[in-house]
Amino acid sequence: MKALVLSGGAGTRLRPITHTSAKQLVPVANKPVLFYGLEAIAAAGITEVGMVVGETAAEIEEAVGDGSKFGLEVTYIPQERPLGLAHAVLIARDFLAGDDFVMYLGDNFVVGGINSLVDAFRVSRPDAQILLTHVPDPRSFGVAELDPAGQVIGLEEKPEHPKSDLALVGVYLFTPVIHEAVRAIRPSWRGELEITHALQHLIDTRADVRSTVIEGYWKDTGNVGDMLEVNRTVLESMERRIDGEVDDRSETVGRIVVEEGARIVNSRIVGPVAIGSGTVISDSYVGPYTSVAENCRISDSELEFSIVLRDSSIDGVGRIESSLIGRHVEVTPAAGVPSAHRLVLGDHSKVQIRS
Repeated sequence: MKALVLSGGAGTRLRPITHTSAKQLVPVANKPVLFYGLEAIAAAGITEVGMVVGETAAEIEEAVGDGSKFGLEVTYIPQERPLGLAHAVLIARDFLAGDDFVMYLGDNFVVGGINSLVDAFRVSRPDAQILLTHVPDPRSFGVAELDPAGQVIGLEEKPEHPKSDLALVGVYLFTPVIHEAVRAIRPSWRGELEITHALQHLIDTRADVRSTVIEGYWKDTGNVGDMLEVNRTVLESMERRIDGEVDDRSETVGRIVVEEGARIVNSRIVGPVAIGSGTVISDSYVGPYTSVAENCRISDSELEFSIVLRDSSIDGVGRIESSLIGRHVEVTPAAGVPSAHRLVLGDHSKVQIRS
């Protein structure tokens, strides 16, 4: 069995962060989201991975390499532009050959891994196995319709009027039958080859398409709110570990990871919190559900429920919360007078200001 990992999306909902970084490499608890998926694939006993990459290919390849650090053998499959999940299957035909495979969206996060799902698929080998979960607003997802017996009878991509609240999770399992389906469909109104259409083709041709409704935690980390929620979930599962330096004037409470080379000076850290190597936190408060990546500087500030990427500094700005701060960012206080806001913001930014 092989794996097909999709890492070619542009990540428009995470702009301006993704103007300069692949969305799959934005870190959760100081580890890229993509790495959690690769680790889950390796843990399920799969070693051959085809990785579909787009305009951020160089960055993805630099981070993942040949896959050996995950126990994987990675083959990169270039996609000129994102033309749909079924298109990714289409262009990966040579790599996948005649093998069963799991398709994993590189920006998705599934707590607990995929071991049991892969094991069950290997035993029963339906033509396709999809994962579903209940969501409050299914209009942003592929949506499944089930009959009273729980059999999949219909699938729609981002419907205006969903027939259920069951969204497709970004993990799919297929036999080679899917290759005929992706060749049979036509682009949707979005100009993409939709995997929901390919699955519907299988249903219409009486193929064996099964579903599993997962009760565990799943997130599509496509926006800032979801990134912060996944960060919170991962941090809650950490064990306390302090390998860096914490001086006598500092207080650390709860599940905290302080990597080697990090320093905490005259500060209060209340977990769960992850602090990367080379980071210095001084005269500050860092509160729950916060991850600070490597080589950052936080001084005379308060930070909570946030993600700070590497090589950034926050100095003397009071309290920051519910924020995603990119790489090489400097956050400093504005002059007291005149009373005005001075902003330098990337495209598609969202800012809340109290006048």
